[in-house]
Amino acid sequence: MCMDDIPHDLFHAAETALRDCLKLKKEETLLIVTDSEKEMIGQALWYAAQEMCKEPMLMLMNPRQSNGENLPVVIEEAMKKADAVIIPTAKSATHTDSRINACKAGARVATMPGITQGIMERCFHGVDYAKIASRTDALTRLLDETDEVHCTAPGGTDIKFSIKDINGISSRGIVEKSGSFGNLPSGEAYLMPMEGNAEGIIVVDGSMAGIGMLDEGETITLKIEKGFATEITGAKAAERLNEMVDKFGKEARNLAEFGIGTNDGAKLSGDILEDEKVMGTVHFAVGNNKSMGGTVNVQLHLDGMVMNPTFTFDGKEIMKDGKFVIDLD
Repeated sequence: MCMDDIPHDLFHAAETALRDCLKLKKEETLLIVTDSEKEMIGQALWYAAQEMCKEPMLMLMNPRQSNGENLPVVIEEAMKKADAVIIPTAKSATHTDSRINACKAGARVATMPGITQGIMERCFHGVDYAKIASRTDALTRLLDETDEVHCTAPGGTDIKFSIKDINGISSRGIVEKSGSFGNLPSGEAYLMPMEGNAEGIIVVDGSMAGIGMLDEGETITLKIEKGFATEITGAKAAERLNEMVDKFGKEARNLAEFGIGTNDGAKLSGDILEDEKVMGTVHFAVGNNKSMGGTVNVQLHLDGMVMNPTFTFDGKEIMKDGKFVIDLD
């Protein structure tokens, strides 16, 4: 693939991602890890990096079979040696030992699971990442100060869980410190609920990782007892989700994440990379929480979107019907 094969807008989106979000420097090495499904995006990043850093490198692999599946050992070892790593892939590498080990070795890593040309062009043009970072950091500080979250939504969600002594994580859109990581495009404050604690109902009514946009009127209902999705019910989408988690046993039903979107440029598209960043939504995930400090290391992590939520932190209302009711900017 030559430079002429890269669409103009995609090339400039790649420049923005590397310059404004990854803060790539002239003296650094960059490793781009991609797969056959996202090769054009990987190539766009490689061409964009030519004048930005000392040595841009591109590694192409077969697509992983599931979100959270580790990368090939050869690629993981290369990631450890790079100053910066960016990973546009069909499946998520965010919650993998490969990503965790690369960060421990000092690399800063940006993952782009499920990234598309449309998301690249939509979420890296006309978006103020300084404002996203400030908004996300403010929300993360609130998470750090909170003991209990209560979330409801018109679709039927009603769940409570403790986050006492659990640190929030700011996916702020700027990955510049050695050993740091984040999703791109970004805009999300998230953490793991206390293990074994959550009780209630989650009704996914937007999109679901591994499935995409839900059909109009279709929902997935997860009954959460002692931190596990003991029942997953609904129509075809629920059947598919059951099939995915059942491959990995009980740990795949662990309530792994609560996240809040903070990117005002993101739109619900069916790609969870973008969907979980949409401001005015929250999402819950089942499966792996190791990368957030938990003990569940199953090779599966699936996020589901909840629309127009209302949630409180220790009884204080933070969002009502999909609108922040406190000043975060």
